[in-house]
Amino acid sequence: MPKLAPRFSTQTLLLQLGVVLLVVLLSGTVHASLVYGRIGAEAESQALTLARTVASDPVIRSEVQAISKEPGTPPAAELATGPIQATAEAARGRTGALFVVVTDETGLRLAHPDQARLGERVSTDPSDALSGKEVTTRNTGTLGPSAGAKVPIYASGSATSVVGEVSVGYSMESLGQSLGEDIVPIALTAAGSLAVGALASFLLRRRLQRLTLGLEPEEISTLVHDQVAVLQGVDDGVIGISADGRITVFNAAARRLLDIPDAPTTPSSPAHSDASRNGPTDGHVLTGSSWDDADVPAQLKALTQPSAHDAEAVEIVAGDRVLVANARKALHRKEDLGWVVMLRDRTELQQLTRQLDAVGTMSAALRAQRHEFTNQLHTIAGFLSIGQHVQAKDYLARISATGPLKFPVQQAELLQDPYLQAFVGAKGVEADERGVALRIGPETLVRGHVTEPQDVTTVLGNLIDNAVNAAVAGTSTRRWVELELLDEPGPDGGTLHIVVADSGDGLRGIERERVFVEGFTTAEPTDGGMASAGGQGLGLALVRQLARRRGGDVRVLEPGSPGGPGAVFMATMPRVTRTPDDAAPAALSTSAEPTEGQQ
Repeated sequence: MPKLAPRFSTQTLLLQLGVVLLVVLLSGTVHASLVYGRIGAEAESQALTLARTVASDPVIRSEVQAISKEPGTPPAAELATGPIQATAEAARGRTGALFVVVTDETGLRLAHPDQARLGERVSTDPSDALSGKEVTTRNTGTLGPSAGAKVPIYASGSATSVVGEVSVGYSMESLGQSLGEDIVPIALTAAGSLAVGALASFLLRRRLQRLTLGLEPEEISTLVHDQVAVLQGVDDGVIGISADGRITVFNAAARRLLDIPDAPTTPSSPAHSDASRNGPTDGHVLTGSSWDDADVPAQLKALTQPSAHDAEAVEIVAGDRVLVANARKALHRKEDLGWVVMLRDRTELQQLTRQLDAVGTMSAALRAQRHEFTNQLHTIAGFLSIGQHVQAKDYLARISATGPLKFPVQQAELLQDPYLQAFVGAKGVEADERGVALRIGPETLVRGHVTEPQDVTTVLGNLIDNAVNAAVAGTSTRRWVELELLDEPGPDGGTLHIVVADSGDGLRGIERERVFVEGFTTAEPTDGGMASAGGQGLGLALVRQLARRRGGDVRVLEPGSPGGPGAVFMATMPRVTRTPDDAAPAALSTSAEPTEGQQ
């Protein structure tokens, strides 16, 4: 099996430890070198001072001058007991120098720690000192490596006549011992620095692992690409909330579904700074802000409360949309990363469901009336077969007056639009099955034809359903729902006014505007008030949003009273009908335009 490479955090730790170790070694080496150089310089300076002191001694100057005037050099035994040797050794003993050597003008030793070498030439070049220069040196002589100085000896009473030189040296071994005394704190400092650096590197590794959730750089790069692709490619809204309650993800679909306008942040804004630390943001001001303070429906925030059930879905109304929202806890290796809220658009599904309900209701009504229609045909055939033509004619007249199919809707003949006839008739069948009489009010007058059946179905069907529910739940023994419709012509299409009343117990003290609040429902017996269709608390909120989107409204005209009559609702829907006369000017204008052949 191939050997797996160390993890990135481990590689980072090892690299940091290597850098810290290298820095400590280099720093320790440089420091030791500087200390060694300083000690050597101090030794040279001390040697130079001692050499000057010995060279200026009157005894040394006079004795060296006397020997220099005589031919040859005195024997070693004489030099060993002479004043020059005694003075030099005395100086060496007092200062701890390695050697104090005195020579004549030719470089022959007149004083030396090793008396056997007296009278011999020195091992190092004395020419600089004999030429009148003071020099410091580091070299190796007969007594070993040393740091020293050479100073000329001038004749008594002269400042230019050189008669010899003094060479003083301190052992490099003593310098090493001095350095050894200083190296202990240097080593301790280096070891402490290494330990602190290693600890800092380990803590940095731990923090890096925590921030990256133990992921490798390649995995992080892949996740970023996947996140961008998913967030920008899905039609569902995605909102990410971190464990500390800040919004980290708010994709474009979520903004569209919640009807939140785009608000790009500038590089200098605080939101931009927070968002840049938290990954892709789509440039929206909500990203990086507090989830509790975000301008989103309260039901979404309730999904992320600690008491909320994971994956519990709720329906909300946002603008003119019906959304299904659910939230899930985000966990990684048992670490709480926060919440992910998903939004799905169910507006078209809700509208289609209502249309299918209406179609199903009408189909059931048609099936119920089919037998009656068949019986009517048999009756007419019977009259004709026995020659009762007059009775057959009268029977046909009655059928023509009432219609071949009778819906249980009182005064249904006031509705001329076939769509409204069919839809209200189907609702009448539903109401009749629940013991509620649906009737058309005497003030009903719809001269045009419905051009927006989908919107009319949603609003009209919801108001009728609510009224039927209220009539069933009411205390009145006579259960009824009255519907009045009136269209008002307009330049862009007619406005349809819908008024629905019932025999229920009214709002029973509930504020009029509260019934339009999203989530309000009286489907449960303990709630009270008007029930919305399906018991979801979305019906009235949805129809008001839909009507207002068209420039209309839905409101409560009368709150009703216990025992009946119940509440009265009114809906105004502009641009949903058109009369035959509306198309005449357009047709006339079109026919008046000359054709190509008439020009």
